[in-house]
Amino acid sequence: MILALAAPSPETWEHVGNLGVAFLLSALIGLERELRHKAAGLRTLTVVGFAAALFMVISQAQFGDSRVAAQVVSGLGFIGGGLIFVRRDAVRGLTTAAIVWLTAAVGMAAGAGLWLLAVVATLAHFAVSYGFTPLARRLSDRATRVHALTLTYRDGEGVLRRALAECTQRGFTVRDLVATTDDGGGAAVRQATVRLSVEGSGPVTQLATWLADIDGVLAITAGGPAEDAD
Repeated sequence: MILALAAPSPETWEHVGNLGVAFLLSALIGLERELRHKAAGLRTLTVVGFAAALFMVISQAQFGDSRVAAQVVSGLGFIGGGLIFVRRDAVRGLTTAAIVWLTAAVGMAAGAGLWLLAVVATLAHFAVSYGFTPLARRLSDRATRVHALTLTYRDGEGVLRRALAECTQRGFTVRDLVATTDDGGGAAVRQATVRLSVEGSGPVTQLATWLADIDGVLAITAGGPAEDAD
């Protein structure tokens, strides 16, 4: 039995071209993330963009509107949510999750035949990735930020008072303080631990070094600000 295959229509070739553009642009975005060793890299973003374009093509071809494409946006919320997590009071993965959404939008635009819009969005991504990162770091260095410090010291010797005075002298403002004491199970020296939230524009690691030099300080841990680390 011989099956006769109909020749692809011009509309079919147009859909194939749209998918090809989506594949290429998504791969470019994914390659940039792959070179930076991010969680969502070449394979993930290429698949996200290509799949979004495919859903857009199916939606327009079968239903004549974008009902299926609207569900793609909702479904991406699960992927984006899985990339965002909190570790040591720092939010991670916000930028990566946002780029997953952008890649899907690029794929949907290409799948709809809006090639110019998809290309402009891709170029905007590279402008933000390579142009805004140095700018954000420069602005961040000038801005005041809140840092976390955990200080362990000998209790009853005025160590905390001297530590707070050192913070003020070095240009940092103590915004929050939570202290706990530990008698060490009957040990001769009582220890106390205090968690400080300090605000300042200087390097918190340098402040930690100054505090460590105070007599009676047993240990100090400096934590970074709550920020997105891609």
